[in-house]
Amino acid sequence: MENALPLLIRTATPNDAGIIAQIDVDSMRPAYSGILPKSYLAKLSVREHKKNWKKRLKETETFVLVAENAEREVLGYAYAGRTRKQDPIYAGEIYRIYIHPSHQRRGVGRSLMRVAAERLAAEGIDSLLIWVLAANPARKFYEALGGKLVRSVMTEVAGLSLEGVAYGWTDTRILRL
Repeated sequence: MENALPLLIRTATPNDAGIIAQIDVDSMRPAYSGILPKSYLAKLSVREHKKNWKKRLKETETFVLVAENAEREVLGYAYAGRTRKQDPIYAGEIYRIYIHPSHQRRGVGRSLMRVAAERLAAEGIDSLLIWVLAANPARKFYEALGGKLVRSVMTEVAGLSLEGVAYGWTDTRILRL
């Protein structure tokens, strides 16, 4: 991890929809290059993502955290809540976590995972899952945080049938340290 940054992790507000959308597009293009079609990645729209985030930020059963640096620049986000599908082992889920490429490998993702795990634990949720495409190099990040490969399913993304894998933590104390 290069130069850890001093960060403020806070709950996102509707005013953050635009920057979260920008981080989505700026992060997804390099993360999924060579995995998803170039045409699909080229069509990613900040405007469309912003519309979706405005809706998500109004949800009451989920939460979105943003990480800011000392200049109040949003560097990344985590979107989390209860698992989308009832699971006998994992009660919580990180639905999405993206860090702007210019701020990766500086502790931003680790900090967001820690605070998300703390927030879920405060709601009585001490286990969690995160789904990722099997071909995504971010898998190493989840493994480094102690996540165990626990599920695998085929999923359709951009017209392709791709393997999705879930990493799980049966006890999130490891993330909350």
